[in-house]
Amino acid sequence: MADIVGLIGSALFIAAFAYANLAKQFDKLWFNLANLVGAVLLLASLWVHFNLAAFVLEVAWAGIALLGIIAAVRARRSGS
Repeated sequence: MADIVGLIGSALFIAAFAYANLAKQFDKLWFNLANLVGAVLLLASLWVHFNLAAFVLEVAWAGIALLGIIAAVRARRSGS
C-alpha cells in the first residue's frame, strides 16, 4: 500500500511538471497544490520505507509548495 501511495505522489509531481511546461495559462495555485499533495503522499510512503535523503527532499518540496500556495492565494486576493 505504501508503494501505491508513493507512486500516486510521484504521478502528481510528473503531472504538475508536465502542466508547468505545457500549459498555455499557468495557475500557480493548482501547480503548488499538486506538488504539496504529491510530497505529502511520498512522505506517507516514506513512513513505511524510510530513506533520509528522500525524506529531506520531500519536506523541502512540501515547504516550497506551501509557500507557493500562500503566495498564489495572496495574489488572487489582491487581484493580480
